[in-house]
Amino acid sequence: MKIFAVVVLTFFSVLPFAAQTKNIDFLELESTIKTELEATKTPGAAVAIVSGDKVIFAKGFGTISAEIENKITPDTLFRMGSTTKMFTAAALLSLANEGKIKFDAPIGNYIKNLPPKIANLTAHQILSQSSGLRDFAPTVFSNDDAGLKQNILLWKDDVFFTDANKIYSYSSANYWLAGFLTEELSGKVYADAMREFVFKSLEMNRSTIRPTEAMTFPLALGHDVKDKTVTVIRPIDNNSAKYPGGSMFSSANDLARFAVAILNGGKIENKQVIAPFTVENLMKPQFYLPGEERAFYGYGLLGFEDRGIKTVSHGGASRGYGSTIFFAPEQKIAIIVLANTSGQTLPKSRRKAMELFLPLKAETNDTPKTIAMSAEEMKRYVGKFSHAPQVWEVFIKDGKLFIKEDGKDFELTKTGKESFRYEQGEAIFTTNERGEIEHISFGLYAARKI
Repeated sequence: MKIFAVVVLTFFSVLPFAAQTKNIDFLELESTIKTELEATKTPGAAVAIVSGDKVIFAKGFGTISAEIENKITPDTLFRMGSTTKMFTAAALLSLANEGKIKFDAPIGNYIKNLPPKIANLTAHQILSQSSGLRDFAPTVFSNDDAGLKQNILLWKDDVFFTDANKIYSYSSANYWLAGFLTEELSGKVYADAMREFVFKSLEMNRSTIRPTEAMTFPLALGHDVKDKTVTVIRPIDNNSAKYPGGSMFSSANDLARFAVAILNGGKIENKQVIAPFTVENLMKPQFYLPGEERAFYGYGLLGFEDRGIKTVSHGGASRGYGSTIFFAPEQKIAIIVLANTSGQTLPKSRRKAMELFLPLKAETNDTPKTIAMSAEEMKRYVGKFSHAPQVWEVFIKDGKLFIKEDGKDFELTKTGKESFRYEQGEAIFTTNERGEIEHISFGLYAARKI
């Protein structure tokens, strides 16, 4: 295998990247997938890889159910979770491309009877996760298409944790609102609008929002794993009020068509199936996350550099399922992973695919340096921060800075200008126009000082 690796590295150095994948040893990838499925007790998965304008790998592994031996294929449907968001964004971008909405205009121009602060949001703010909306559970539970509208129209202005344009903070509510906006603009319920503006043109013929349609195709059943015991989830989780944030069903083959289009300016087999405007805006930086590494959110895609490779991707976790859609646009590589266990995205398998198909830099395990702080400097960060219903408290004890999270105290160690590490991960403070601490960010989520 070491000899093969040398051959591949030489191959990378002399050929255009889209041609460099033809000598890849797929058996190594398949072995990693099978090992990870066994280790995680996941009954089955489907994986697809796109290089340039070709699907170079698409295969199913394992079974649709832990109870029945029925093999998964690249056409088997899985529920995708939050990877649905990029498709919701694509539908709204398609409407913008047709001139039916301006992304910098208040959504109250297009949706009536919204509370003032919600009505003043723009499509850009909700799709880029910069709206200030909290991440919260829907207040409506319905199997009917009307559930989405019913949920949104119950909102009050207390759904915010901060003002718009202040800070990135992930919230599925942004995409519920985007889905409802799509309904109002198109005159179609969300599930039908997705078929009309996304699935149809891409010929994603099995993809659907509705579980009653998904079950008419070969469908991987969702599973939970507890104490190494695998069980089928019954009944299937379903709520139309949250469809736009994470309820799409799709297959590795259908998603591979989307990936080909995204990597090729919206074209499949030289036919324009997605507007270049849509592709560009999905993938480009729309709002930057706090910190020094310039990670960003596009529209339904998170962008960052990984071992020297510029990537955009999104993961999804729903009850019974997990998914990842990953792009390396400069190398024109896409990796799609679908699994039928709650929250399982097979990260080791995706990483193996990246190692095989991308010229990654060597991994480093650099430990962030600790920056000493005076007592006066520590006082600057002290306070309570809220993202309702949760509150974090930063305080000084015995000359050290701590954060209280879920009733537990953790020491904060400064590692950058406004960056800290603690047992639970990273915390980054951000300031207002007066230089005062206003927010704390924990990667995907943020809270405002109160």
